[in-house]
Amino acid sequence: MGCCCANSSNPLQMLPRSIPTPFTRHIVAFAQSGCHSLTTGLGGKTLPDTARQNASATLMAGYQRIRAFSEQLCDPLLTEDMGLQACADVSPPRWHLAHTTWFFETFLLKPHLAGYRVFHPQFEYLFNSYYNGIGEQFARPQRHLLSRPTDKDVYAWRQQVDDAMVRLIEQQQPGLTDLVTLGLNHEQQHQELLLTDLKYSLSFNPLAPTLGQPLAKADSPAPLSFQSFSGGLVEIGASGEGFAFDNETPRHRVWLEPFALANRPVSNGEFRAFIEDGGYRRPELWLSDGWAWVQAQHSQRPLYWHEDLDRHFTLAGLQPLHAGQILAHVNYYEADAYARWVGKRLPTEQEWEHAAAAQPLQGHFVENGSYQPSQARDTAMAHLFGDVWEWTASAYLPYPGFQAAAGAVGEYNGKFMCNQMVLRGGSCASSREHVRASYRNFFYPHHRWQFSGIRLAGDPS
Repeated sequence: MGCCCANSSNPLQMLPRSIPTPFTRHIVAFAQSGCHSLTTGLGGKTLPDTARQNASATLMAGYQRIRAFSEQLCDPLLTEDMGLQACADVSPPRWHLAHTTWFFETFLLKPHLAGYRVFHPQFEYLFNSYYNGIGEQFARPQRHLLSRPTDKDVYAWRQQVDDAMVRLIEQQQPGLTDLVTLGLNHEQQHQELLLTDLKYSLSFNPLAPTLGQPLAKADSPAPLSFQSFSGGLVEIGASGEGFAFDNETPRHRVWLEPFALANRPVSNGEFRAFIEDGGYRRPELWLSDGWAWVQAQHSQRPLYWHEDLDRHFTLAGLQPLHAGQILAHVNYYEADAYARWVGKRLPTEQEWEHAAAAQPLQGHFVENGSYQPSQARDTAMAHLFGDVWEWTASAYLPYPGFQAAAGAVGEYNGKFMCNQMVLRGGSCASSREHVRASYRNFFYPHHRWQFSGIRLAGDPS
């Protein structure tokens, strides 16, 4: 089977071609825009020496913890696992470890640490994702061919970079804290990609390799309930407190009509009822592009589900499909068709953010170590954060007043604001500290290898 071909007898359908990874779009802008100065924090005034030392120690601890977690995720993997790449849209674990190291070497150490010498001059070519302003890149579909550098080489490179980053952070150079913070957020994005890419590649192995922990039996939850929101003139976007990517800005006002939002995401059992009712055979439920996708891919069920609708592949291996577990691995077309089937719709990203902004940032994240969504809870506004990225009805577009930076920086975000849909909330593979209510993830509507699910919306009762 070709790496991006569909096969109606194989429920683990291959991913389509030609999608830039959404988690590496946020690199160049901050590195070259001059928007990376956290040496101030008192109304623009320089922090006192003691405060700067404390900030430096906090940054150092965060750097070491986040970098170590990437390697911790790879601890259970075999050498053979580290080079897996099932199709062009996913990358091998070894590549993720190397690419995140490339970020710190390229954007921090080379320009800012005097006397730093790169680990290998060819690594900039091998592990640059697709930033033409930096230089040419090794072909993405062929990353699985990189048996060199070896795991040992990549870990040695990471150690050299980490040692050098300690020296750089200790220097407390003005203007670098934000850039280091960007690099750490970039690394956390790749930690999520490492898991989702690996799951996709492992899913083709009939031995169903096991990495995570199986989920305890999850019984069907109570029927969905809906919470009403009055709408009105509300503010959307990053508040200016803490880190945010530029696509979350500028903060602006939008008008929301009254709406209602489901108390939790859709469960496996609820989506199975859609399948059993002929959902994948009823064109009236699907957008035109969605129905074309169903026919072209011969789709009959979510990614990783088996034909019997009783089992699915997880990072804990082949597991029973629990009715009460939160549904994952559906694309926008599937989410929209399901919403039509139940007489509801998907929320806009503005509705989602308005509802989520008032909720505590708690949920089921990568730190839980199960690497799959949890059992659906029947509490108010449950699972807004973590478990699954929730599809919205909003196209990924710039906010009013957004301007992409000139030159190479413009590659970073603005050029991707076309033909993609916004997802919100984070997943079971996201780090808790990485997620916030204003965070905008985005994928093409046919993609489903991320932990993506459904939360319904509708009119208030």
